[in-house]
Amino acid sequence: MRSPFPLVAEAVPSKSTFRVPAWGGTTDVPGSTDDGITGLAECIAITPVTRDIISIDLRAPWLTAVDFEPGQYLTVRVPELGLDRCYSISSAPLGTNTFTLTVRRRPGGAVSSHLHDRLRVGDRLHVDGPYGLFSTSFHPARRHLFLSAGSGITPIMSMVRALLARTDPETLDVVLVHSASTPDDIVFRTELDQLAEVPGITVITVCSRDSATEVWAGRRGRLSHEILAEAVPDAWNRETFVCGPTGYMDAVRPLLAEVGVRAIHEESFVFSTSPAARLAKRSGQGRKSVGGVGTRPFSITFATSGTQVPCDAETTVLDAAFAAGMAFTSSCEQGMCGTCKSDLISGDVEMNHAGGIRPKELVAGRFLPCCSTPLSDLVVDR
Repeated sequence: MRSPFPLVAEAVPSKSTFRVPAWGGTTDVPGSTDDGITGLAECIAITPVTRDIISIDLRAPWLTAVDFEPGQYLTVRVPELGLDRCYSISSAPLGTNTFTLTVRRRPGGAVSSHLHDRLRVGDRLHVDGPYGLFSTSFHPARRHLFLSAGSGITPIMSMVRALLARTDPETLDVVLVHSASTPDDIVFRTELDQLAEVPGITVITVCSRDSATEVWAGRRGRLSHEILAEAVPDAWNRETFVCGPTGYMDAVRPLLAEVGVRAIHEESFVFSTSPAARLAKRSGQGRKSVGGVGTRPFSITFATSGTQVPCDAETTVLDAAFAAGMAFTSSCEQGMCGTCKSDLISGDVEMNHAGGIRPKELVAGRFLPCCSTPLSDLVVDR
């Protein structure tokens, strides 16, 4: 999933300088709590939500209380598979050491299929985070509009639950519009019905079609200008959060522009193309190839392996490593999941990430090769 509001940091002491537009602090970086939730979490409950979505309750026994902002996500590694995926936390921060991930089965998805078919109470998953800027904590407002489709409601429910717990009931002003394929596919349906009865919260559910067991009596079809204008006439005056599949996100943006919404925050877990495909695209667009003629390539030395590779200022450290045939653990390749985190021993990089690294890691000289381009010769502990 990618956030359109990249986290960036500057002036990190001792090992490296991350030179990017900053908001005025050395380590005061929104998007991640400082201590984090990193370790093997125990599965304590699994609850079916819809035909292809489950909620997994996890306990972090090494913590007294898990610390995250509503709407953030974790990178989850299944030890048996050795694979990482990003999943939003659907629960609100409760001051306990438990939290919930809500996971949709993806067709052909190795990790989601494993979690649905093989995960059992008592099993452990490695979690790392929290990451991300998609949170009301970082974009506070008096009025909120939440738009979601399918499992995109997961981080939004975390935020709504937190707002309900933290906000004075007399000032609560939330509109939540959720889109589903059929009534059977409405995520958190019982809770949405309950929320619709809470003063200050308006819930609108839109279904594209009937299910085999229910004729849908609510709004039908896809989210439209008419539905938005009728249900949220003051949409232009609300802080808006949108999460859902790529097609949904692409359709919603022009609708929001039509009704005058400007303060929009998005999250969509769409993993990047392969390194080879990205490098081919760069070449096809006439951009300089890695270490290409016409620009002085910087040198990247990977200290552990002793490998040295060229990398120009338009190429990420990760792509340069891949172009040189190096094996490099990575997952999202968008600065989100934190899988490729490495130690920068020396040199400067420009890093535009999407929340996949915490402030304390920046201070320790860590960086994300997938979203960092060199500003000088580098030495990387890898």
